[in-house]
Amino acid sequence: MSVLEDLIRAIELWLRIAKEQVPLVDPSLDPVLLVPGIGGSILEAVDEAGNKERVWVRILAADHECREKLWAQFDASTGKTISVDEKIRITVPEDRYGLYAIDTLDPDLIIGDDSVYYYHDMIVQMIKWGYQEGKTLFGFGYDFRQSNRLSETLDKFSNKLESVYTASGGKKINLITHSMGGLLVKCFMSLHGDVFEKYVKSWVAIAAPFQGAPGYINSGLLNGMSFVEGWQSKFFISKWTMQQLLIECPSIYELLASSTYHWEDTPLLQIWKESLDDNGKKSAILESYEPDEAIKMIQKALSKHEDYL
Repeated sequence: MSVLEDLIRAIELWLRIAKEQVPLVDPSLDPVLLVPGIGGSILEAVDEAGNKERVWVRILAADHECREKLWAQFDASTGKTISVDEKIRITVPEDRYGLYAIDTLDPDLIIGDDSVYYYHDMIVQMIKWGYQEGKTLFGFGYDFRQSNRLSETLDKFSNKLESVYTASGGKKINLITHSMGGLLVKCFMSLHGDVFEKYVKSWVAIAAPFQGAPGYINSGLLNGMSFVEGWQSKFFISKWTMQQLLIECPSIYELLASSTYHWEDTPLLQIWKESLDDNGKKSAILESYEPDEAIKMIQKALSKHEDYL
C-alpha cells in the first residue's frame, strides 16, 4: 500500500505543479486570427451518413485515401473543385475555435510529430504570452484545393472575422497569415474591403507568395513534387497521386509566377530535353522558359495528360 500511496502523492504533487504552470490570461490583448497556407489545414471527408474521416494529413493508407477521398475535378461553371466521389464532401474541423485544424496536422502521430506541426509552436508560445483560445486566439482553416477567390471560402472568412470580433468584446483583429493564406486574405481585402476595414486592425503576412511560388508550382504540376520536403517519405503520398490532386486545384494555378512583375532574378522553368545530332548521337539540352513561356509549356504538358480520375 505504501507504494500506491507514494504514487498517489507523486501524482497529486505533479498535478499541483502543472496547475501552477498554467499561463495567466491577459484580457487586455487584442484578438489574433491565424490563417495557414497551402496544405496547412486538416481536411475531413464526410459521407452521406455524416461519418467523418481525416484525409489530410494521415499516415495509415494515406495514398489510397487521398485518391479515394481528396481527388476532385474542377467545375468551370462554378469555379470549384468537386469530389470525384459524389457521396463525399470535404470539410475543415472547427474545434478549438478553428485552432485544431491548423495546429498539428496529424494529431494521432506520436513519433516525429513535429514534422506535422503547423502553427503548433506559435499557438503554444502565444498562450504563454497570455492569449486564450476562444477569447483572444483563433484559427481559420480552409479547403486549400479551392480558389482563393471562391465566394464560399470568402463568406466563411467574413463570418469568422465577425465571430472573432464578437467573442473578443468588439476588439479589432490582428491577422497573421502564412504562405498562400496571404493570397486568400488579399483576395478578401480586395473584394470585401468594407468588412476588412471594420474588423481588422493589422495584418502580418509571413512569406506570402504575392508574385507566385514558381519553384514549387511548376514542379508540382509537371511531376507532382511534394510541397514540403519529406512528405512522400513521411506521409506516404506518391508524387503521381499528388500530381493528380494538384492539376485539378485552382489554388495551384493562382500560385504561378507573375509574368508582368519586374523580377530582379527572373524565375525560370528549366527542362532537360533529349536531342539527336546528324549522326544520331544522343545528347541532353537544358531549355529555360520565363514565366509567360512557362505557362504555355505547362499548358502544353497538361493538355496531353491522361485523365486517370
